[in-house]
Amino acid sequence: METTNPIKTYIQKKFYPASERGHVNFGWLDSHHSFSFGHWYHPDKTNFGALRVLNDDIVEPSMGFGTHPHQNMEIISIPLFGELAHKDSTGTNGIIKTGDVQIMSAGSGIQHSEFNHSSDKKVNFLQIWILPKVANIQPRYDQKTFPEAGRLNRFQTVVSPIDEEAVWINQDAYFSLATLEPNHSLSYKVHAPNQGIYVFLIQGKISTEGTTLERRDALGLWGVDEYKIQADVKSELLVIEIPMK
Repeated sequence: METTNPIKTYIQKKFYPASERGHVNFGWLDSHHSFSFGHWYHPDKTNFGALRVLNDDIVEPSMGFGTHPHQNMEIISIPLFGELAHKDSTGTNGIIKTGDVQIMSAGSGIQHSEFNHSSDKKVNFLQIWILPKVANIQPRYDQKTFPEAGRLNRFQTVVSPIDEEAVWINQDAYFSLATLEPNHSLSYKVHAPNQGIYVFLIQGKISTEGTTLERRDALGLWGVDEYKIQADVKSELLVIEIPMK
């Protein structure tokens, strides 16, 4: 009887140190870019799978981005502190704050603006762009509030194409937030083959698959279906699962 050996799979990874992010400061905007964006370009940092942009933006009081267009991109905003006022051509006019997650499917074309809602406090938010699964869909907007208690020592799914509790995305992508107490560990299992994860450490210190991450470091992982993450100190992290092809 002939026997066949199963195909072995191996974890592949790419480390993205916080210190190597692009940085621009226009006075009203202080921004760090994990991937090539605007005035900053790095040939080895153009995307990770379907993840195209991750900007860590700090905006001065009452300042912001005037009306500008987007097309065929899934745009997610996650405030870390402060409040962000948003207005777009779908008729949406509102405010997002810490605990909220916002998404726009730019689709066939959308125009929007976003400003720091406060006149005396800064706002810090992550803006993330994901390449869409289907092009030229009707533009759409959504936002939801997610309680911090729902992510303590576990993953809280905030963006998903299938989870009705999360905001919907036009891609096979999943965003999960977690707050881990010291020495607590979690395993993340991807939803389908050919998916990878991008682990972005908001604050703290964690170890994952042999690599240590500190504040604002990131690690791209792919090749297997499950990954382990352990906190060395109290830590907050974002895991973005995206198609790698």
